[in-house]
Amino acid sequence: MIKVTILLCEQLSLFELGCATELFALPRPEFSDWYTTQTVTLGSNNFAGLGNTQFQCPRVTTLPDTDLLVIPSFPVTQSTVSQELASEVLRHYHNGGRIISFCSGAFLLAALGLLNQRTAITHWRYAEQFKARFPHVSYRDDNLYWYDGKIGCSAGSAAAIDLGIAVIREDFGYEYANTVARRMVLPAHRDGGQSQFVQRPLGQKSSALSQVMDWAVKNAGPGLTIDQIASKANMTRRTFDRQFIRQFKITPHQWLCERKLEIARQLLETTSLPIEQIAGRAGFDNAVTLRHNFKKFLSISPSRYRQTFQQCQDTG
Repeated sequence: MIKVTILLCEQLSLFELGCATELFALPRPEFSDWYTTQTVTLGSNNFAGLGNTQFQCPRVTTLPDTDLLVIPSFPVTQSTVSQELASEVLRHYHNGGRIISFCSGAFLLAALGLLNQRTAITHWRYAEQFKARFPHVSYRDDNLYWYDGKIGCSAGSAAAIDLGIAVIREDFGYEYANTVARRMVLPAHRDGGQSQFVQRPLGQKSSALSQVMDWAVKNAGPGLTIDQIASKANMTRRTFDRQFIRQFKITPHQWLCERKLEIARQLLETTSLPIEQIAGRAGFDNAVTLRHNFKKFLSISPSRYRQTFQQCQDTG
């Protein structure tokens, strides 16, 4: 089993803690393999929550042996990190452990230098404060979450769940991630590369576009083209491309390619079909095109992806 530790810092955020608990600590007897999770603190073990609530968790002097460390929140007004907290988090990281943060937890990762040469995300309301304090860190306003397999961070609220689902998908595959998402009544996948919020109300065209993209997700696969999606939206291809880029920050072609790659990855994980058949079922012209896009977007070949996933399953 993969060991997870949820680390509470000086400031408790009940929602982000709830996200971490639901994602990683909830027993899931339907799975043959899952996380084993504990919640600890290195400081005070008494926390005040909203609505006159109180929360307690075990206090430790050293972090337990863990594969994944989750930081639900960290005080954004706190400019220093205690020596105990800093040394334990860095020890975990330098020993090969992974770390993800939700919302304000990115302030701790940045303060420890763990976001240097990486992409940073936090809740939009803290963005200017974050950029002013950590000008050397590459901050992205147009992302919900970011995860490189070692370090991850997210915006607040639902984006924390999106990041957690992405981690589950990497650890256990699409079937597990989809099951967890369904239980939480959420989409199975939401790209990290989306804006956190919209500054003006969406007009009728944008709302229609969102509905059409929901249709496209359900009908992704062989035969689906950008022209068909544009027609479904009652737009010319040129207008559709312009509206799509404005709303989703990527081109329709890239979006459709990512959906096809998702289908291919699911088939590589869950079937023994030949690569040529998987290419056809995912909507690629042939295996050559599938391999090209795997290399371009995922930096790995389909065969190597299948082999790596099977190795993870065998050793999990």
